[in-house]
Amino acid sequence: MIGKPAAPRVTRRGLLVGAAATGGLLIVWSLWPRDYPGALRPGAEEHGFGAWLTIGEDGVVTVAVPQLEMGQGVTTLLPQLVAHELGADWRQVAVLPVPPNGAQPNGVLAAKWAPLWSNLPALSAADRFARDEAFTATAEGTTLAAYEMPAREAGATARAMLAMAAAARWGVRWEECEVRGGLVMAGGKQLTFGALAAEAAAMTPPDIPPLRPDPPAERPIQGLDGEGAAENLSLVYPRLDLPAKVDGSMVFAGDVRLPGMVHAAIRHAPPGLAELISFDAESAARVRGVRGVVKARRWLAVAADSWWQAERALDAMRPRFGGTALDTGQVAVWLSEAVKDEGTEVAGFGGVSDALADGNAVFTATYSATSAVHATLETASVTARLADGKLELWIASQAPEAARRAAARAAGVSLSDVVLYPLPAGGSFDARLEKQHAIEVAWLARKLGRPVQLAWSRAEELKALPPRTPVAVGLTAKLDPATALPNAWRARIACPATVREAGERLFGNLTEEAARAAVEGKVDPLACEGAVPPYAIPNVAVEHCPVSLPFATGRLRGNSAAYTAFATEGFVDELARRAGRDPLVYRLGLLGDQPRLAEVLQRAARLGGWDGGRAGSGQGLALVRMEAFGDSTREGGGRIACIARARMGEGGLLVEQLTAVVDIGRIVNLDIARQQIEGGLLFGLGLAAGSSVQWAGGRARPDRLAGLALPVLATAPEIVVEFVASQAPPFDPGELGVAVAPPAIANALFAATGLRFRALPLVAGAA
Repeated sequence: MIGKPAAPRVTRRGLLVGAAATGGLLIVWSLWPRDYPGALRPGAEEHGFGAWLTIGEDGVVTVAVPQLEMGQGVTTLLPQLVAHELGADWRQVAVLPVPPNGAQPNGVLAAKWAPLWSNLPALSAADRFARDEAFTATAEGTTLAAYEMPAREAGATARAMLAMAAAARWGVRWEECEVRGGLVMAGGKQLTFGALAAEAAAMTPPDIPPLRPDPPAERPIQGLDGEGAAENLSLVYPRLDLPAKVDGSMVFAGDVRLPGMVHAAIRHAPPGLAELISFDAESAARVRGVRGVVKARRWLAVAADSWWQAERALDAMRPRFGGTALDTGQVAVWLSEAVKDEGTEVAGFGGVSDALADGNAVFTATYSATSAVHATLETASVTARLADGKLELWIASQAPEAARRAAARAAGVSLSDVVLYPLPAGGSFDARLEKQHAIEVAWLARKLGRPVQLAWSRAEELKALPPRTPVAVGLTAKLDPATALPNAWRARIACPATVREAGERLFGNLTEEAARAAVEGKVDPLACEGAVPPYAIPNVAVEHCPVSLPFATGRLRGNSAAYTAFATEGFVDELARRAGRDPLVYRLGLLGDQPRLAEVLQRAARLGGWDGGRAGSGQGLALVRMEAFGDSTREGGGRIACIARARMGEGGLLVEQLTAVVDIGRIVNLDIARQQIEGGLLFGLGLAAGSSVQWAGGRARPDRLAGLALPVLATAPEIVVEFVASQAPPFDPGELGVAVAPPAIANALFAATGLRFRALPLVAGAA
């Protein structure tokens, strides 16, 4: 174990998310050995049980969480897995976010992203990479896939060691002991975890963790009205982060306060305007509280006693940037032209070219999406202190080790001298995979010589954070004359190699310009994920048509599925209408032997009161299946069907109801799964209604949250969600609602208006 930090020990009597800001997780990285110990170390009267947990003599079980809590509930889900196997009372469980460490790597995500960092995509190479690089990134819904078994094994091992300690006292075999509710019991005797912790920690753990026969699962219980409209949620494992969020004690990056700290505001160069060419330095001196001005090639920052003073100083300084101002007016034209050309096939089967060759009964359509922004409640915020050659970083990051490495370079210190304190994020939607703010705050701490907290304004967040790529999707289908069902399907996706571009920034630490240049013209299969329809079409091809854009693009919740599902489900709806069929019946005829998809589709139709999507009904339907990475059997993955009821009102788009039926396999925590689906549906509604920024003359419009046409409480639709009980492998539900909502809403608008909406946001136009 690594020695204790000099800072005061953190109390673990309650929820401990954010406690790292007190110094309780100081890791001396230069002493980090190569056998990958965990980052959680026992405090006074606590005892360690591997990388995942400690048990205190007061009975408190502290679980180390290596993933970022950004609202998705990971600081409940992972401790739940440990507690299930350990037999702990949920009331005695605390959680502590830990810095990136080689003992808790995300090998699944490293394998999926292997094309971004290596030419060796083998799982073994990915696992080695993840451990060597302390790769614990939180993304792609991989938390359960990567961490369920390690967390369960950790809990099972600790349970066995507690049983061994009790058995040694009672003179029985440890296998005879029962462990539940925070007690070890045998022969009418019982002992608490706290009473056994010291002795148990010294036991030799079993070679194979004795997992419980039943994995953690919560079964949805349908209502008694026969319609399945109500479900009783199991609250055996309520969220651990809610009390601190309700009473305001949760510590986010913007809440950190350090002695002598100043607050920094920043102005970034707009896309295309690459150089800071002038500013009025004297104006800053006239603003009270200003403590320093720092300039870089592409940004200007002011540090002051308060963030507001720093912001006002920047206004007074009127920074000017030079270059060619970005104008996105032609982007849609470029994409629509690119999608007409043959691309490079990245997925498919059968013989599409032969099937489409005669040109009979062939139909085409082009769908598009503009750049979409993250719009998190918490903008980029980070605190840094550089003293005695050591850099401390308080940050919410989905890729903390990448942020740590980038900050080390910016501060001019060795990686071993950088300490990262992981904090929760007030929303992310993949925004915190980017690390520009970590670089900036490290540079500021270096130049100012004092602790500094940097917070981006909303306008700066929209300006500096790469949006999700704009895209055009050209679809072609050949219909069987007898059934009017497609027997050939081709999707051409025109967009930059956006996932590879984000990978160059993340793994290569390249600037935005260098990352774009590195992937220019390259094919990116990850940018086309989800484009294979979830239907039994015998001939399918997905092609990528790379396009170079004059601005950076990045990842956003839903990722490629948010635009590929929009195009696929809109086009299927068009084909159904062309055939004069009920869109529900048409889809059922396309499913083939896929009973799980048929079940969510039929149950959604019953639950949502589907009436055939008749003209004027305002009802629309969409179906999405997401594959699990590495699932060759296709038994895993997630499935969702959604019925939307929508219309165009005086204020624009009005969505009255979203009804969804979801199959995510075994449900680990039903309450969190429901929250993720509901949140995803609302996020998808935001993509359908707005969430987009356009550039003209180097200026973004809109540049405020209020201008993004996001759903608010007054306009949020009624949401009804039902889950399918399943014993299939569990699947993360976070992206499903995002992908299914926009096409369901677009199809509902067709039923309401007779107009086909083929662009996101939907107000962008109709055909």
